[in-house]
Amino acid sequence: MSTTPKLRVAIIGAGPAGLGAAIEFAKLPFVDVRVYEQARDLREVGAGISIQHNTWRMLDVLGVYDNINPKDLFRSADGHAVQHRNGRTGELLLSKGQDGTPPRYLHARTLRSVLQQALLKGVDKSKLRLSSRLTKITELPSQTFSLLFEDGHTDEVDLLVGADGVRSVVRQFIYPDHTLKYMGMTAYRALADANDILSIPDFPDAVTFWHGPADRFYTCNLNNNVYEIAARVPQTADAAPVSWGQDANVEEFKWRYKDFSPMLQSVLDKIKIVKKFALFSGPRLSRVISHGRIALIGDASHPLSGAFGAGAGFALEDVYVLTRAVKWAHGRGLPISEGLELFDKVRAPHYADMYTILDGYGKSDGTVKKTAGFDEAVEVIVAEKWNDDHQWLYHYGVEEVWRKTYEAEDARRGKVDGDRDRTTGGGEVASSRL
Repeated sequence: MSTTPKLRVAIIGAGPAGLGAAIEFAKLPFVDVRVYEQARDLREVGAGISIQHNTWRMLDVLGVYDNINPKDLFRSADGHAVQHRNGRTGELLLSKGQDGTPPRYLHARTLRSVLQQALLKGVDKSKLRLSSRLTKITELPSQTFSLLFEDGHTDEVDLLVGADGVRSVVRQFIYPDHTLKYMGMTAYRALADANDILSIPDFPDAVTFWHGPADRFYTCNLNNNVYEIAARVPQTADAAPVSWGQDANVEEFKWRYKDFSPMLQSVLDKIKIVKKFALFSGPRLSRVISHGRIALIGDASHPLSGAFGAGAGFALEDVYVLTRAVKWAHGRGLPISEGLELFDKVRAPHYADMYTILDGYGKSDGTVKKTAGFDEAVEVIVAEKWNDDHQWLYHYGVEEVWRKTYEAEDARRGKVDGDRDRTTGGGEVASSRL
């Protein structure tokens, strides 16, 4: 029996990134993992979530795909992933299909709690500590980290994983000068009875963005008689909510849609529950690792405030690469820092590509401002922001990216082919577009 001490891994945060990391690290026999979550109980704040092609694939890898009941999912009858319509006329401008996507991985919408519970079922609950707000991180001379929590609990770990979201404490320790900024936008997430929404004449039961020149909102069935309506509303920083998920009412944003069709006015009238979320973002991080023993995953590594509707998938891709990078280093007798370098080589360029897409969106906003009229502006928005230029994000082959990365590193180090049997995976190096 081996007497070698296990690698002590602490994961801060129990969202999709943290729970996914807990599942995958638990599969490594040389790791002792624990998860710390500041909330008193695990509950998802928000409403719906998209499960895209790449998210489904990662759920398969984690072994939790079957933890989701198909009855809890909405998938469009005609197979589209999303539709885009003129908010004034209701005209269908674009319907994105899913050609080439296996039926198992077709886009679905569901309540956020459904995904959370599917991941939670794969986690050893004895490794999860709730009501644990991290307040201090100290690097020790031994190159380990001392963690202090608000309730006085302490821990010492060899590898620290920041999965603690946009307002990451771990990221702040690494990058003390990194600051978040209110985006000037607040998200309103509302729920209504699906029966009420679908009783509106001619209302499409689809995953739909309804566009206007300056505003849009989103409607989608979440099954089990739950319909979601979401809107992003410009607000000044002093008017934005301070806490995440404050109670709100439809009158706070309904007025912005006065030029939308009567059918959509009826949708807003049927809303029963509304919460609001101030959206913050920060500049891109040049690296998502630090100190040779810290890694950032999920929103902690790319504070984008939910862009692209695939945050859970991106987080699980982070998990996939990180855990395999740690296994790669361990299997070759290398310091964990060497594995983290490979993790950064795969994921940092991926997020750089995302920020490039967002920069393009900003330029498109300038074009829209120069257009005259509701319909013309909507046509520009759909053409420039919702084309296929970033569809690769949802079909990104992280397994292949990882495989090519570690094989290239093995070749650089002069490893023999037999060493490849010590790990598994797939990958590519700098470009994240596969």
